[in-house]
This record gives sequence, structure tokens and C-alpha cells, in this order.
Amino acid sequence: MSSPQPQDDPPTAGEVPDAPLSVSPAPFGRGRRGRRAEPMSQKIGPSHQALLERLRRQISAQRLTLEELARRTGFSKGRISVLLRGIEYYPSWELTYSLVHALGLPPWPLCRLWTSGAYEAAKTTTWINQRIHDVRPLGPEERPVEQRGFIQQMEHYYTAYARALLHIERPERIVGEAFDILWAGWDETEAAAGPNLPRYAWRLLRSRVLLRVRRHPDDRPDLRPAAFLTIAQSRIEDPVARFVEISEVADFFDAISHLPPDQFDVVVLRYLCELTPHQVQEATGLSPAHVHTLDHHARGALEQLHHRPTARE
Repeated sequence: MSSPQPQDDPPTAGEVPDAPLSVSPAPFGRGRRGRRAEPMSQKIGPSHQALLERLRRQISAQRLTLEELARRTGFSKGRISVLLRGIEYYPSWELTYSLVHALGLPPWPLCRLWTSGAYEAAKTTTWINQRIHDVRPLGPEERPVEQRGFIQQMEHYYTAYARALLHIERPERIVGEAFDILWAGWDETEAAAGPNLPRYAWRLLRSRVLLRVRRHPDDRPDLRPAAFLTIAQSRIEDPVARFVEISEVADFFDAISHLPPDQFDVVVLRYLCELTPHQVQEATGLSPAHVHTLDHHARGALEQLHHRPTARE
């Protein structure tokens, strides 16, 4: 059971309108300069963080004040401020949806982010369903046509990458989260990505996966568990021989984590996910020549770090 929601804060005497919230270090566009918004909590989960970042960016882009948001939503400035900072309690969907609606954002992807964030905050399925049912049904999803085509093109690549690094039963959930973040800010995404949407989207997908990956004390991704999932070790019946194979492959996978980010991605996609160079180019938005160069340099670096040149088996 969740704790009771706080009541609206009564206005204080002499209260003056807020300056526009400025979420980023430099306000979007020109115009009156706003006071900087209070920072988000560092204790919230990655889905909750993604939800709040989308809301805060939209508020900053529209240069809205807390007072204006309170007027649009019917909720107090205090409750809206608590929501945007991710402190005190996990917000109801009713409060969150009121902001989503006021900001003109698509509700479907943000409802899924809100749901994932609720699970991160240890809310029960019953609690989540009750809060969603407190709000009128959202109706059928209206995902942009161009994004549906993009998902069909990239979903397989993204899922393979997430599975290779996370070793979880449903890597599709992390991939879906990345697509929801893209959708929630689709107009901004298209503007920021320019002609290379695949590159922009790949960086987002990569960031969502690496937020969840196991890490070494020095913060490198820990790929050693993947050694237990190789085809070669599964075919070895002798326990000792299998242990030797797993140990050697684990060392090789550990060497991969020392590579620079782009080389790391190319190696994971080529040799753990077994994609072709063309598929790697399509997934990452890198040029064919760049993929070839990264692959060449990565294999050279790995040969120095480890004696085994590939991990296809």
C-alpha cells in the first residue's frame, strides 16, 4: 500500500508568480530568463527519470511557470514541484497525466514510462492499475506513421544488443522504453537528429541499456556472464573442458569492455549479436567506411588484449 498523497499546499501571504522554470543550464530560445528549477532526485529509477526529463524539457521549451502549470492542471504548485523533482512519494497517474495533457505530450508512451517508474518505486500492480483507472481511458494509440516504420526497421537490432549486454528474459522492455522516449519527444527528436535519425536513436538506446548493465568497480560494462551463453560451451559435455572454455571466453568478453564506445558497439553487434557489417551500419547510423575502420581497430586492440580474435562460437 502506498502512503497517502499530500494535500495541496495553501498559498502563502504575498506569494508572487514564479519565474519560468529553466531546466537546462541555458534556457531554450530567447526571452525572459527564468530561475533554475530544483534538481531531480538522484535516487529515482531510470524509467522515472526518463519521464521527468521529458516533462521538464517540455516545460522549459514552453517557458512555463509553476503558477501557469497549476492553473492549467488544477493541482497546486507544491505538488507539481514535488512531482518534477521526483521526491517524497511516487506521483499518481492523475497528477502526471494532468501535466502531460497540459503540455500537449502524447499520453501513451508517458503512461508506460510512469508504469515502469512505479514498479521501480516498488508499487504493486493493483496500485498501478487503480491509479490508471482514476483517469479517463486514453483511447487507441496514435503513434506517428514514420516512427512505426522506424521501429520495424530497428527493433531486431536493438533487442539483440540489449539481450547481449543485459542477459534478461525480456530485453524488449528496455527497447520499448527507448522507442517510447523517442515518441514522447518526436518533434524534438527529428529536429535534433537531422538527417541521421538512426544515429540519434542508437545513442538513446545505448544509454538506456547501459543504465542497467552490470559493471566492474571501474565502471566498465561486465560482459563475462555472456560466456555462459555461447554455443561452443553448450556443446562440451566434459565439465572440466567446459569450465576452461567458459573461463577463456569470459576473459575475451572482459577485454571487449576496454574498447572505446563505438568500437565496443561494433564488436558487440558483429561478434556477439552476429550482425553483418551492413546491419551494423543500419543499426548504429554509422557509415560503411566507419564501421569497417572501427571493426579493424577493435580487432587489433583485442588481439593485443587477448589471444582469441573473435567470439563467434
